[in-house]
Amino acid sequence: MPPASHAPASIRTVLFDLDGTLLDTAPDLADALNTVLIEQGQAPLPFAQIRPVVSHGGIALIELGFRLERSDPAFDVLRQRLLDIYRANLSAQTRPFPGMPELLDSIEERGLNWGVVTNKPGWLTDPLLQDLQLFDRATCVVSGDTLDERKPHPAPMLYACEQAGSTPAQCVYVGDAQRDIEAGINAGMHTLVAMFGYIHAEDDPHSWNADATIDTPGELLDWLNRH
Repeated sequence: MPPASHAPASIRTVLFDLDGTLLDTAPDLADALNTVLIEQGQAPLPFAQIRPVVSHGGIALIELGFRLERSDPAFDVLRQRLLDIYRANLSAQTRPFPGMPELLDSIEERGLNWGVVTNKPGWLTDPLLQDLQLFDRATCVVSGDTLDERKPHPAPMLYACEQAGSTPAQCVYVGDAQRDIEAGINAGMHTLVAMFGYIHAEDDPHSWNADATIDTPGELLDWLNRH
């Protein structure tokens, strides 16, 4: 189906990062980290301290919680424990960000398609999207282990384009981390920063060279309309 006339003719596909962009996964990941901390006899961390780190994955969460170097023998054991706890509670509290369900509906109503490109491994990505009844709606789901390369490498982005049947110039990628924007730019896509995501206080999204920033999911439609 061709895009509706009120959408920019060049855009056919909207691609999303997962954690901190499409889904608010921070509550479940924070609970998993705090469970591991308590198991190890340490105090849990405040949610506000964990939230900005979530987009950077399990390694970053263990670094935050335990202040360990990745070379420490205990690091991988703690990380695997974190992931095991998280896998058992993937969608306990995780939901799309407010306004995201309406955005996805609008994208589909316009005759566009949408997909996911994430560094999260497929054994977590796929069941999470299935739990939230989003997996079958996505035109493509590219996880961190789908290919040998991960963001900010352009390969996952280009693979997503192929799966979606679009050229990079016909895609816009929305993410909340600098590597997301770098990956999109490296692939020749339009890029938007999801300011509602897990932006760290030390981050400077306006220096990432994205096409624009959006404060809510609904602003993506405004961006489409303006172009």
